[in-house]
Amino acid sequence: MIRNSRILLPFLLAGFSAPSVWAQRELTDIPKPDPQAEMAAMQLDPQIEINLFASDPMIKKPIQMNFDSDGRLWVASSEVYPQIEPGAPATDKIIVLQDTTGDGVADQSQVFADDLLIPTGVLPGDGGAYVANSTELIHLSDTDGDGRADQRRVVLSGFGTEDTHHLLHTLRWGPDGCLYMNQSIYIHSHVETPYGTRHLNGGGIWRYRPETQSLEVMCKGLVNPWGHVFDAYGQSFATDGAGVEGINYVFPGAVFMTSPGAVRHLHGLNPGSPKHCGLEVLSGTHIPADWHGDLVTNDFRGHRVCRFTVRPQGSGYNSRQQPELIVSQHVAFRPIDARMGPDGAIYIADWYNPIIQHGEVDFRDDRRDRGHGRIWRLTFKNSPLMKPTPTGELSDPALISLLESPALWLRQFARQELKTRNSDQVLESLAQWLGEASDDAVRLNRQFEAMWVRECLDRPDAELLQTLAGCDNEHFRAAAVRYIGLRRDELPDALSWLKKAVADPNPQVRLEAVGALGEIGTAEAAAIALSALDQPLDENIDFALWSALRKSQSQWIEAIAAGSFDTQQKPERLEFAIRAAATPAVVAPIV
Repeated sequence: MIRNSRILLPFLLAGFSAPSVWAQRELTDIPKPDPQAEMAAMQLDPQIEINLFASDPMIKKPIQMNFDSDGRLWVASSEVYPQIEPGAPATDKIIVLQDTTGDGVADQSQVFADDLLIPTGVLPGDGGAYVANSTELIHLSDTDGDGRADQRRVVLSGFGTEDTHHLLHTLRWGPDGCLYMNQSIYIHSHVETPYGTRHLNGGGIWRYRPETQSLEVMCKGLVNPWGHVFDAYGQSFATDGAGVEGINYVFPGAVFMTSPGAVRHLHGLNPGSPKHCGLEVLSGTHIPADWHGDLVTNDFRGHRVCRFTVRPQGSGYNSRQQPELIVSQHVAFRPIDARMGPDGAIYIADWYNPIIQHGEVDFRDDRRDRGHGRIWRLTFKNSPLMKPTPTGELSDPALISLLESPALWLRQFARQELKTRNSDQVLESLAQWLGEASDDAVRLNRQFEAMWVRECLDRPDAELLQTLAGCDNEHFRAAAVRYIGLRRDELPDALSWLKKAVADPNPQVRLEAVGALGEIGTAEAAAIALSALDQPLDENIDFALWSALRKSQSQWIEAIAAGSFDTQQKPERLEFAIRAAATPAVVAPIV
């Protein structure tokens, strides 16, 4: 079913108009910025305890946060937001917080950089930190060991700047070693790379490999997607700070509402759910077993920290909201980001501001709070915390052993550290680890983790991908098929593997195969993709097949004219292709 995303605009704007806007404009009862009073106003899940990890003046106005492998919390903060005054200096900061005593409270705060303009994301890595700094992605590093950045490199530039709360944001490492970044609806980006200029108008998610400087668009759309996370199988989920569909399942080539020019889009998993900001997947031994894999996000308008249980359904997922972790009536409690910490606790960034409306309240309204902010720490009663595991000093075999940790963040830190090591030595240790597997099930799990390490090292193994694409675990098959598609130019048998995958009994595997075939863009690939019609379609596969045929329409229309398109004796397939075509040029060859 084709839907025009523009018809949703009045509905979206309705979310901004109504009583909440007037409540913001007329707000006079501004509470004193007392963290203890703010904490006292919180209602917690009965299993949870809370403490204040950091507060002003140690930290002000946190926007995004990410831990490094040494357990330090890097925070992008902006007192200038939402707009700098003309002539004023850019003084926004990257702050590094550390708990050196292990009591769950930050006791050290270091300003890493203080000459930034509305930094909306920070991600440690590659000997420093990547920072989303207005129109640029920059990399900051400290070469003399004093804790402050003394080298600054522009990694990418040309990201749009039309609206400061839609700038490049939500920096996140993927299990493949790539850096993923979000932007929002009003941004128009035109970014030069060694492979040509990459464009993204409106919202979406970027995928960037620092080692090769390759930049691609993973998905398009969403209104204000401040949240992106990967589950244990490499599948992506995103939240939308101005959308109304809760958790969104994201796959390569997906298009969501508000993508400019899109005539069709996908839907979120929680229709009617309020807007959410930030996203984290729960894992580790401190988290209750029945919460593992759940997603934590923030309803910053409703002063809530929320939890969703996401489970496979068809080619995608269903999402069910659970009781909140935190509910508060405190008007300035504004949770906007969530992260798993090195101790297994959940950390929540609190923007702390009674005023959040961006355009409805004056940028320089005196009621806007510019000097406060908090980081809250949530722990579970009667559940032992995890021991932080710095990865920088570990040997290659010790790092590889962490790939079986129940803590997803530890697996990611291990992969990121292995990226910095000698690739040949890492692969040698990886092969030994695979050979030591105690049984077939353990070996298969290790092969799956080895696939991610090889992706991080930019050293894919065709035999390993083929093994995983044919294994009994549908999650492993789906992930392997995605990377067969992404690595198709390096894999001579990629097309034949994708042909098998598009007939897979599992719909998510078929979805990945159809998406990969669409990127190949040939008439042969389009004909293979149409074989997905031999099994039931759901919304995701239908959309992916429709998109694949649109991308390659000139090729398969030409093949029809030449009498060489494989679907000409299969009316159902041919009908789907004709309906997908966006040009009247399809008529003449059909006739």
